[in-house]
Amino acid sequence: MEKFFKLKEHQTNVRTEILAGLTTFMTMAYILVVNPIILSEAGMNYGGVFTATALSAFVATLIMALYAKYPFALAPGMGLNAFFAFTVVIARQHSWQFALTAVLIEGIIFILLSLFKAREAIFDLIPLSLKKAVSVGIGLFIAFIGLSNAGVVVQGQGTTTTLGAVTTKGPLLALIGLIIIAILHARKIKGSLLIGIIVTTIIGIPMGVTTIPEGFAFFSLPPSIKEVAFQFVGWDEIFSMEMLLVVFTFLFVDIFDTVGTLAGVASKTGMLDENGRLPRVSQALMADAVGTIFGACVGTSTVTTYVESSAGVAEGGRTGLTSLTTAIMFFLALFIAPLFGLIPGEATAPALVMVGLFMMTPVLEIDFHDATEAIPAFLTIAMMPFAFSIAEGIVFGIISYSIVKTCAGRYKEVSPLMWILSALFILKFIFL
Repeated sequence: MEKFFKLKEHQTNVRTEILAGLTTFMTMAYILVVNPIILSEAGMNYGGVFTATALSAFVATLIMALYAKYPFALAPGMGLNAFFAFTVVIARQHSWQFALTAVLIEGIIFILLSLFKAREAIFDLIPLSLKKAVSVGIGLFIAFIGLSNAGVVVQGQGTTTTLGAVTTKGPLLALIGLIIIAILHARKIKGSLLIGIIVTTIIGIPMGVTTIPEGFAFFSLPPSIKEVAFQFVGWDEIFSMEMLLVVFTFLFVDIFDTVGTLAGVASKTGMLDENGRLPRVSQALMADAVGTIFGACVGTSTVTTYVESSAGVAEGGRTGLTSLTTAIMFFLALFIAPLFGLIPGEATAPALVMVGLFMMTPVLEIDFHDATEAIPAFLTIAMMPFAFSIAEGIVFGIISYSIVKTCAGRYKEVSPLMWILSALFILKFIFL
């Protein structure tokens, strides 16, 4: 361990690294419940997605541990899975096989971009304000999905949404869960999301929301992935404008999510060099590229680096031994799938709302005093929940950024890539 991970050089030890890895797992294990629920909304088999989620998290995090040797964990990304299910499949009425194919293509492109170090270059071309706005918009979108799934907000008459019957057992359980998680988080309890989901599920038993089937067993073999693995569409759908737009959105969101997470967590621990760069960043980016391809093959949405990795880092994790511990925990989780299957949507909804909160912090870094930055950022944020589409938020942000900057006489701040993207998106509105 010492020789491979250089623990003394990083001023850490085996005990600290293992505890940090367990902490990271506790803070992000909710994805084992939330991801299957979200993708099952798209028609995918819940059990198959559970296994695919655990397997992809295990493989991608293992690569991060042994290849990049960083204490960062990976799993199917929140926001990206919402785009997969609610935008590509439900709103745009594509099959989930179409969306899964887009994820596979994205992963292949990521491999090529990582080999040529192009992801870092692409990241630099997009305005910082839009990068921050994407995270915030996705946060609101995820929170809205959580509240809707729990029945806290419902479709109303004459309005888009209205408050649901919050005193009925389902919505009431979700609100109780939200209070529990909020208190745990406020008291800085590690694993507040997972603990909150578990406690809410238990409370749901006497309320009649959580049901325990006859013959229930805690341990079992992992659910089969045969219904979701290697389910890809034909070449005619692959070479289409719609596939191009979906793949681009996956690429766009994942680039900002991964690179931003790596930079944010690394900056808190002194991992960045004197030029503000992360050594071995290409290896770290390769982990999510390979993880995304593997995830698509076994049946789940885009795999990305998790900001919850910062919980393990805060506990002292500094090397790949931390992420190796997290990877092992995801593998072990495969054998307690029935336990995760008990958890109702009303218990995971509060976690979605809190994840939305966690994704809001970049809004503090947007310059709202500069109208040419504020307007595109605001449209990016607002259009995601209002249009119920992550893609449309990004489209409105890019187009408005190019137009507002140019009309304000600051056209030099708009890169050629932004103009190309804006033109393509305008043509999309006209002809598609």
